[in-house]
Amino acid sequence: SYYTHRVIEDPEWSLTTVPHLTELCLQHIVHNFEKNPILDCLLPEHQRKVLDRLSTGLPLAVTANLISDEDYWKRCCTDRWQVCDISNYGDSWKRMFFERHLENILKCFIPNTTDPNQVLELIPLCKDYVWKLEVDQFLPPVKVDQKEERDDVSDTGSDFGLGEVSVHHYDLGILITALPHLEELHLTYGVKDCGMNFEWNLFNFTHQDCCNLAVAVKMCHNLKVFKLTRSKVDDDKSRLLVRNLLDHPCLVELNLSHNLIRDKGARAVGKLISRSRLETLDLCNNQIRHLGAQALARALAENSTLTSLNLRLNCVEDEGGEAIGRALLTNTTLKSIHLGSNNLSEPTATLFSQVLAQNTTLTSINFSCNHLGLDGGKQLLDGLADNKALTEFDLRLAEVGQETEYLIHQIVWANREAARLGSLQHPPTKPL
Repeated sequence: SYYTHRVIEDPEWSLTTVPHLTELCLQHIVHNFEKNPILDCLLPEHQRKVLDRLSTGLPLAVTANLISDEDYWKRCCTDRWQVCDISNYGDSWKRMFFERHLENILKCFIPNTTDPNQVLELIPLCKDYVWKLEVDQFLPPVKVDQKEERDDVSDTGSDFGLGEVSVHHYDLGILITALPHLEELHLTYGVKDCGMNFEWNLFNFTHQDCCNLAVAVKMCHNLKVFKLTRSKVDDDKSRLLVRNLLDHPCLVELNLSHNLIRDKGARAVGKLISRSRLETLDLCNNQIRHLGAQALARALAENSTLTSLNLRLNCVEDEGGEAIGRALLTNTTLKSIHLGSNNLSEPTATLFSQVLAQNTTLTSINFSCNHLGLDGGKQLLDGLADNKALTEFDLRLAEVGQETEYLIHQIVWANREAARLGSLQHPPTKPL
């Protein structure tokens, strides 16, 4: 037959219908999108077809400010990262992509080696989509070869400066001040997965780093949450940071946990409590003793915004614990306090029994890993007799006795259950 002859004579001949002209045009648009991006002028159904076919590897200079379709950015995220939880990114795939992309660049940035334009060129592309940055690694400059270093020193005729080789990290100033929506900044100055190349100087948060960061944070007027953890922040650096955070218009949460802050740094933070809108303060695992705790207590007594204070793993002892307790006799805003592992004993428990009897705001107290003793536990139990507010009370390893801990747990559980039933009967009204 005719068709049989055609197939034999032309092996490429097919009965497949020729695509519509519209389909051919869409294919052309997709294939040439990088050189000639056409999208907004297309009909909605044609836009959908183009977006579904576009490569996720297109340059961001082309796609960043042109494509707002969430399905496209979802493909970009899932193609690049195995774990993608957009609930941490305002339920926006595009925001997730740009925040994580920028974070990855910062984590891999090597001062004096990486081209700064990698970051600078990204700013106009990502500035409208970045609300939070979490950078848990800052790489130091590449170490100069020891031989070259020795030669340089011998040329100068002096060994001055051998230990002063620049180890400053990337200056975030230009970047974060150019991000108008930035509300959260979580930083850790250190190196991950360094393995056998471990050296302590990989974890140096230098004075120059601190100066640069302090100036940058001061200029970041919309910043609400600032976390600088595990970065060897000492008294001098914490005071420098606090000086630039005083009277900040938006800051509501400060986390300086797992650092080296002592009493002088704590005094500076106390001043910040009095001159800010802080609601949450975390100073866990520092080196704060009773003088620092007393400074924080003085600020707490007059404060009307702070709702959560974490001093776990310090050493405020009873002098500090009692000072905080006296502050809580007048404070009416703090809801949660964590004093676990602070070498507290019966005198602190005695004062907090008064707090439990008078304070109607505190809902959570943590005294775990202290030495409150049997008598201290009984006094806390007496203070709780008429307390209806406390819904969490951690006394693990506080040596208060099993029976006392059980009775306290019963009272706290009853308060928690009453609060739950109350919230069911009077659900909070959502703002319009």
